[in-house]
Amino acid sequence: MSEALQLPIVDLSSPDCISTANAIRQACMDHGFFYLVNHEVEEELLKEVFEQSSKFFSLPVEEKMKLAKKNHRGYTAPYAEKLDTSLNTKGDSKESFYIGPLADNLNQWPLEEDLPSWRSTMETYHKKVLCAGTRLISLIALALKLDEDFFEKVGALNEPLAFSRMLHYPGDLDSSSEEIYGASAHSDYGMITLLVTDGVPGLQVCREKSKKPQVWEDVPSMNGAFIVNIGDMMERWTNCLFRSTLHRVLPPGQERYSVAFFINPNKDCIVECLESCCSESCPPRFLPIRCLDYLEERLRLTYGS
Repeated sequence: MSEALQLPIVDLSSPDCISTANAIRQACMDHGFFYLVNHEVEEELLKEVFEQSSKFFSLPVEEKMKLAKKNHRGYTAPYAEKLDTSLNTKGDSKESFYIGPLADNLNQWPLEEDLPSWRSTMETYHKKVLCAGTRLISLIALALKLDEDFFEKVGALNEPLAFSRMLHYPGDLDSSSEEIYGASAHSDYGMITLLVTDGVPGLQVCREKSKKPQVWEDVPSMNGAFIVNIGDMMERWTNCLFRSTLHRVLPPGQERYSVAFFINPNKDCIVECLESCCSESCPPRFLPIRCLDYLEERLRLTYGS
């Protein structure tokens, strides 16, 4: 049995921005994960998102495959993805559905007659979580001793590449000798991820990725809170001051639903070490890189294409 992790709680509605920023700084240095409360995404909307997600994943496979992933939007079938590329397994057991930036008309949607109000629910959710995430990013800037509009000024939040991802982990897996994960060990690629789950356990984090053997700790879900984690691009920006923590989802033994919201910078944004995060004794560890180039390379490795 792994230990349950006690994550810090960040209140997005707190009027004391400096204390909140300091709490975020500590959480991102220690864990790379924290809970976010009072984010103004209503409980009713969250409930509706999970109901609509369940309806989609309950459709026959051939119906879901009509919306198979194109332009990183749409449906991915079980075992299509292997997040931990070092594993010799057939892939991760989850199935998912991606929704990208709403303005670029590349999203795929189930037919209105099959799933009425599916699109409108998901679009509302996308807008609300992006709004909460943008507010959180201004606090992260303060946490890094930068102006709160720093990430706007460098163009990261001008048409950010924001993706919602509905996830369904099946409860009944083929029992085989092969070790199968709901989602194998990985770190997220972007700036930040805001995750909400249906309360079924399974999420684990490994705070020291290079330590052997790896120590995995359970992350319990907290009612009404997002579980937020730092992604690799933010780790690059901060020269590893903020950690992009390795995490995975174990097969829960029962059906599990979650929704991850990934905020990536604008595609042309250059991610390079922040001045506040490097010095003579701690020079930049990573070369500057354009956001889209980095994302495309990471996705190529994950999907083996």
